[in-house]
Amino acid sequence: MPLCQLHPLPYHADPTVRFALLQGEPGAVLLDSGRPVAERGRYDLMAAWPREVLQPDFGESGRAFFARTRTALASLGQADLPEGVDLPFAGGLLGYLGYDFGRRLERLPDGARADLQLPDARLGLYAWALISDHQARTSQLAFHPRLDETERQRLIALFAADARHEADGFRLTAPFAADIDRATYRQRIEAIQAYIAAGDCYQVNFAQRFRAPFQGSPWRAYRALRAACPTPFSGYLALDRGALLSHSPERFLRVSRGQVETRPIKGTRPRQADAEADAAEARALLASPKDRAENLMIVDLLRNDLGRSCRTGSVRVPELFALESYPNVHHLVSAVTGELATGLDALDLLAGSFPGGSITGAPKIRAMQIIDELEETRRGPYCGSLLYLDVRGESDSSILIRSLLAEDGVLSCWGGGGIVMDSHWEDEYAESLAKVRVLLETLEAHS
Repeated sequence: MPLCQLHPLPYHADPTVRFALLQGEPGAVLLDSGRPVAERGRYDLMAAWPREVLQPDFGESGRAFFARTRTALASLGQADLPEGVDLPFAGGLLGYLGYDFGRRLERLPDGARADLQLPDARLGLYAWALISDHQARTSQLAFHPRLDETERQRLIALFAADARHEADGFRLTAPFAADIDRATYRQRIEAIQAYIAAGDCYQVNFAQRFRAPFQGSPWRAYRALRAACPTPFSGYLALDRGALLSHSPERFLRVSRGQVETRPIKGTRPRQADAEADAAEARALLASPKDRAENLMIVDLLRNDLGRSCRTGSVRVPELFALESYPNVHHLVSAVTGELATGLDALDLLAGSFPGGSITGAPKIRAMQIIDELEETRRGPYCGSLLYLDVRGESDSSILIRSLLAEDGVLSCWGGGGIVMDSHWEDEYAESLAKVRVLLETLEAHS
């Protein structure tokens, strides 16, 4: 098996220092674990200049796109890391699947307006990456064997240089505004509850969008948001018309040596400045019958989704109703695990599980149909996934919540939550704001 070459660099806990060298380049991508503040993530990964970029063709099904993706990944060639080296990426695919890629996997209506110019998916094929391991406190360039010596030396020289001066600033030219008002939001929640009462579904994840015009560099916006709200599944992806900025706390699907894990979030309480009040919010979340019931619904849905691609009898729930706390909110989180069935890979797993059940509802397809009917516009990247898949089959992906799209001078951000029969629309409205308040207020300070 051909081996990747590794070139050590001085360790940096903050990946933004080095990514400043890449952020304006074609296909620049950063998968950011939020260190040194966020403690759950182990690795940061960055790259640029993909050898190939894959996007779905008009009318192409999701499975056909994944077949083409598999072929592109195979064209890079098999490779492994030197013995004893534990890194997540040996060359392969980095990019996103938008929520609406789900339309290519399932039959859905076409009601929501498509007003974004973003492709349903964009995956770049990369023969190198800069990877930092915060557990081992190492940073190194990993070169796939197909990367030629000239390019290796160029990258080594690039990262030996000081970071460039970032001349572009960032500012909003108007505050964020919601696409719908409170009265419309209430009507949509009541419509969902009517569907639940009629037996169509048990839970629907409903979101609203906020938008603001901006000038300057989306990368500057990302850095400001990272300082305010570091999370373990953050990321930045340069796009043709702007950038994708994500500060997600949620893992979607991880595949490592054939073992699968998903960690759905369902259940939220706002953080409080007073320590005693904050602890009370956390206790209330852990004890909430409503939030535990919502979380359990999604755990059951994901057990079913993983069961499509995992070995029979291997799906387990090792963690149920755990508390995870972030600068703005407390979350209720569970874990579902399994073992990939023989002959299947991470793309088969994605095809059987995308989009994530925590951001659709249950049953999934009916919930997605109701989302399409009641949300004003298509979600675009929101509730999709930022991911990597390497030539060894190793993969990890996030749920694109707490995420923004910068496109043609406009920033879009979404906030939502799961609606059940006993939801109160005022509480759900407040929760949708609480989840994104730190993002919106941080950027509105730059206006």
